[in-house]
Amino acid sequence: MFSFIFLGFLVGFLVGLTGIGGGALMTPSLIFLGIEPLMAVGTDLLYATVTRIFGVFFHHRKGSIRFDLALRLFAGSLPAILLGSVLLRVIDKSTLNNYLTLLLGVILVVSSFFSLVKGEFHVPIRPRREYLYLLGFIVGLTVQFTSVGAGVIVSFALMNLAKLSPREVVGVTIFYGLPLSFLSALNYAFLGSTNYHLALLLIAGTLPGVYLGTHVNRKVDRDKLKRVINVIILVIGLLTLFQRVI
Repeated sequence: MFSFIFLGFLVGFLVGLTGIGGGALMTPSLIFLGIEPLMAVGTDLLYATVTRIFGVFFHHRKGSIRFDLALRLFAGSLPAILLGSVLLRVIDKSTLNNYLTLLLGVILVVSSFFSLVKGEFHVPIRPRREYLYLLGFIVGLTVQFTSVGAGVIVSFALMNLAKLSPREVVGVTIFYGLPLSFLSALNYAFLGSTNYHLALLLIAGTLPGVYLGTHVNRKVDRDKLKRVINVIILVIGLLTLFQRVI
């Protein structure tokens, strides 16, 4: 019990401190603590939904949310959510548990790479708003099966293609991630793959963690800390893949 509260506190602290790491740290941590992959994803999606409510409220007060971009991303994610709902019901549960860990490892490696090269890697694609629908679909489908991707992949794309300010990127990502994680969590709830008691423990630890991290972030070099966390996520992804392969 206390280990999950502490996990929520630790992840919340890192999110409050750097703005990254929530899903990428929570889902693999739950799996390492013995929660089956399908249950870990469903529980993390519910946990992410509740915590993002506070993030949306905070960023809306600061006026840093571009609702037009966030709604285009979400419109692209809707068919992915429906497709994910069908696949979760059609594919055998044991098969899902076997391959979710593998997919999670791949997403962790890719997302951490995107974060590490952010600002140093420029995609030779002329930005068009239509691409937001495609990006929303890809990220929406990824989140359905791993609970990871909404933050890092979207922020990387918006930073490098849409050329938004960092504050706007965070606002769009959090607002877009809220309905995405909520509807995705419903898919898992209907499947019976959500541990509500565990989610409550994680949330109980996260709220003071985010509060503390937000206040401490003025005293540390956040950019360096972000790189350290992304390296940790990369290592976790590689270990997850290695564990799955052997």
